[in-house]
Amino acid sequence: MQHNPTADESPLRTHRAICSFVRRQGRFTQGQQQALQRYWPLMGIDDQLPLEPLTAHFGREAPLVVEIGFGMGASLVTQACAQPHYNFLGIEVHLPGVGACLAAAQQAGVTNIRVIKQDAVLVLTERLADQVVDRLQLFFPDPWPKARHHKRRLVQRPFIDLLQRKLKVGGLLHLATDWYPYAQQMLDSLQTHSGYQNVAATGEYLPRPAWRPLTKFERRGHRLGHDVWDLLFQRL
Repeated sequence: MQHNPTADESPLRTHRAICSFVRRQGRFTQGQQQALQRYWPLMGIDDQLPLEPLTAHFGREAPLVVEIGFGMGASLVTQACAQPHYNFLGIEVHLPGVGACLAAAQQAGVTNIRVIKQDAVLVLTERLADQVVDRLQLFFPDPWPKARHHKRRLVQRPFIDLLQRKLKVGGLLHLATDWYPYAQQMLDSLQTHSGYQNVAATGEYLPRPAWRPLTKFERRGHRLGHDVWDLLFQRL
């Protein structure tokens, strides 16, 4: 399974206690570099530009989906193609992934994607207004499997509080992981939060919603017998 970069410190002990990622070196291909240079002016939102109002970047009013840590962008682009009536804002700091996403979006001809290459915690706390997001999604965050690293997991109570403030009333928080202990932690944190209601009929996990595409890594995981747990909670 591919995991997105996530937290580096204990989550949100202060206003900026963590960043939502760990910088990792990766191969930055010539094609990715060219895509970043060529298409960033079309789909990228620079750090220096005000994020609000969002209509200034998308050129229209539409329901907003924010994806944190989109990896190489395959899922984000697929969703944008399938849901043209939504605006999609992707947040990712891994430059090869940003380049790959921009190239895929350009090839697919989608116009409803905008990308920020900045720490998601900073974007959420300092740049994005409250109650503007219709769906917030975080797929396969780093599970930090060793017990001594659990404090680095991004999805903990302070971060969940932050996400609640960004969601509209009735908006959805969609999480997915292939690491069951992390899924349990996420579920426990959300079930005990007064600002969310579980959408799953069982009160636990639910089958993969139709809007979340299967990635090649997830398909490979299924062949190897790996399970994936989706959590969908509505903001009260």
